[in-house]
Formats: sequence, structure tokens, C-alpha cells
Amino acid sequence: MKRSIYVLMLLVAFGMQAQEKEDATMVSETMTEAKTQVKDSTTPNTQRVKIDGVAAVVGDFVILDSDVDKFLLDLKQQGVSSADLTKCGLLGKLMEDKLYAHQAIQDSIEVSPGEIRDRVNQNIEYFSQQTGGMENLLKFYAIEDEATLRKRLTEITKVQFLTNRMQSKVVRDVEITPEEVRQFFEKIPVDQRPVIGVELEVSQIIIAPEPSEEAVNKVIQKLKDIKAEVEGGSSFGTKAILYSKDRASGRQGGLMPINKRMSLAKEFKDVAFSLQQGEISDPFETEFGWHIVMVDKVRGQERDVRHILLIPEVTNDRLEEARKEIDTLRTRIVAGELTFEEAARSFSDDKETRNNGGKLINPATFDTRFELTKMDPEQYSQIEPLKGDEISIPLIDETRTGQKRFKLLKVTNRFDEHVADYSKDYIKIKSLALKEKQLKEVGKWIKQKIEDTYINVNSENRNCEFQNNWLKK
Repeated sequence: MKRSIYVLMLLVAFGMQAQEKEDATMVSETMTEAKTQVKDSTTPNTQRVKIDGVAAVVGDFVILDSDVDKFLLDLKQQGVSSADLTKCGLLGKLMEDKLYAHQAIQDSIEVSPGEIRDRVNQNIEYFSQQTGGMENLLKFYAIEDEATLRKRLTEITKVQFLTNRMQSKVVRDVEITPEEVRQFFEKIPVDQRPVIGVELEVSQIIIAPEPSEEAVNKVIQKLKDIKAEVEGGSSFGTKAILYSKDRASGRQGGLMPINKRMSLAKEFKDVAFSLQQGEISDPFETEFGWHIVMVDKVRGQERDVRHILLIPEVTNDRLEEARKEIDTLRTRIVAGELTFEEAARSFSDDKETRNNGGKLINPATFDTRFELTKMDPEQYSQIEPLKGDEISIPLIDETRTGQKRFKLLKVTNRFDEHVADYSKDYIKIKSLALKEKQLKEVGKWIKQKIEDTYINVNSENRNCEFQNNWLKK
């Protein structure tokens, strides 16, 4: 599922090469010219060629005929079924995205260059791996060089960010009451109520090896030295590229656009929002390692920060000590000396789960249940062999920054496949009810903004039966 979402994102990127126009008059003239054809030349072999026309204009955004054609073609090339896809439907989807992006600009919603650059780099890296390298990626999409690819994705990614943020703003204040949830559920015919697949509740215990005091002090001193060098005129960004162990931001000179709503380590967020623009923090620790942070730019409740992460070296001896510790802990649990939950609360090094007896939270639903068919493949492979109250053997686990640690897993509850029940599945039903209410709010918003926004649909597309009133009939 995760891969297909990324694939669709890239397809949208290559199918949406719209250009912005600053003048509505210029746009209208362009649409008129696009309907013409190149006249026959006196040369016999000259053929009549249709100029790439403008399919529609939404605010300051232009959608070309080729945008729609390429979007559909790319979907087919990727093996996506096109049975239910039409050019009118795809055009309507592109117009909706442009309406969001246009309104985001009107509402002064900003996207930092760093955010765009990070997302473009992530997408290119991912798809390069999927296609076997940059050369194959460029060949597959018939793009001449990496610079052109990056430029195109940068333009499209900005629109995607604007679209997503505008969508979030539209539904941000939509809430739902228990009574509305009940009414939503009761409206569903009994024979049409959703079937909930097999679900599991999973708990874990993490034991992370402790670095020596000497290794910690070495890292702290290194960060202090870097801070002094930057205050003396060196580039923080260059230092981040050279030294930071955070691979994602390190390639971008440590740049991280953040806001207070983001899920970040509390210590990191506290420090980052306590600094003034241009100020550099002292070294501080999070669960990921040791950091220094510099504030690049303050933008209201958002800011661009740069950070450098260093991780104290853990020796093989320390790693072996951690393995023996978790082995001993598993033996005690199996022998009945303490329960898995007690062991998690007393010994687990995972701050997020230990206070809950080690119980994992599903990031997709924010409850404790994981639907078996939607579980992360790696997690599924570790959980699937466990029967009854069986506890896994110690498993090697690696954080995104490359730190090795050990974990134990246990399935603490199983729920068989069943038709949705109001009391047992309230959280899922509430989520569905909220989504329905949000969709209604989005529908009202789109209807109003279509009326308030300059929209022009090419005459050749005016026979489309759009879901939204793009023709303003």
C-alpha cells in the first residue's frame, strides 16, 4: 500500500506540468490560440499538427491538454487499471488540486524551499531505487537529465504541499459528537456494514545498549567545537553535511522546517522554539542521540532550523551486554517471575510504549489495534509466527539513525474478523463518520470557491460531466 501511494504521487507529478499565468487576459488569449492548427505549408510533406492546448484554467494555474494525456498514459504504463478512468475525471481531479493550491496562495499559506527540496530528494531517492538507478529513472520517464527532473518535481511538489495544507485547513476545525457517530452508524443498512479484518494488539520491550561515559563526552565536546567554529564564521550547513548522523536532513545541510504541531522529540521541540533567529543551542540529548540546533528563519508558528545529530559510539561489548539483558528478561517472563507488561514498565528503554505496558499504538488509527492485512511487512513477519501468549526471541532492531537495539514482541490480544459493532469498533466508526463529515465540508468549500475563482474550461471539455460545477451552470 505504501509503495502504491508513492507511485501515484510520482505519476501525478509527471502528469501535472501546469504553468502559472499572472494575467487573465493573457490566459484567455492563450486558450484561443490553442484551438488553432498550424496551416498547411507550401511544402507537400507538411502535415497539420495540433498545438498543445489549454484544457482549463483555475485561478492563476493552467492545465494543458498534455497534462491530462500524460497523467492517463503514466497510469497505464504503471499497470493501474484505467477501466474507470476518463479524461474528464482526471481533468476534474487536476482542477480540484489547482483550486486548493490557488486558494492557499490567496490565504498566504507558505511552503519553505527546504520542505520542497527534502520531499523532492526523498522521492527521487525512492524511485531511483525502485527503477534501478537514476539513469533508468530518467529513461523510463523520457527526461533528458536529472536537473530537468528536479526542476519539474520541485514545481509540482510545491503545488502538492499547497494543496495538502489548504485541504487540512478546510477540515481543521471539523469535529464530531458521539451522537453524530451513532446516527452515522445507524444509517448504514445492516447488510452493508463494513467487515473488520483480523486485528492484533501488540506489545514490545526495547533494550538499547548504553554508550560509555567517555563516548558521550567525546560527542558533546565535538558538538561544542562545531558550535564555536560556526560562531566564528564557519557554515552550519556544511558542518551538518560533513558530520550529522541524521541522513534525511544531513544531506540538506541539517535543514528542518518545523512547527509546534509536528511529532518531534519533546526535548528537540523545546530547544528549537526557545531560540532566537540565528542563535545556536548548547548540546542536548534526545532518544536519537545528541544535537545542536540553529534557528535559520522564524515564520510565525513555524521556523526553519538546522541541526546536527551525533550518536555516541556503542562498542560490541556494550551491544552484547544489551543482548544478555534482554535474554535474561525474557527468561524471567517465561518463568512467570513477572508479566510482560510489568517488564515493559520497569525495564523497556522505549519511552513511547513503556508506560502503557509496552503496547504499540497504530500510527494510522491512533488506537492499539493493527489489522493483520494492513500491517507493515517487516512487523508482520515478526508477529505472524507467534502463537497464543508466545514471546518472540530477542530481535535486532535498528532506528532510522542506524542505532542497534534489541526487542521482544508479544501479541497481547486477537480480534477475529467480524461485522462492525458500534461498541467494540467505536474508534473506527468514529473515524469513518468524521471523514464523511469532512467530505461534506470540503464539498461546501469547493462549491463556494468555484463561484469566487476565475475558472475557464476549454470548449472541447465543456461536454464533460464533472463532479463539481466547474462550468458554473
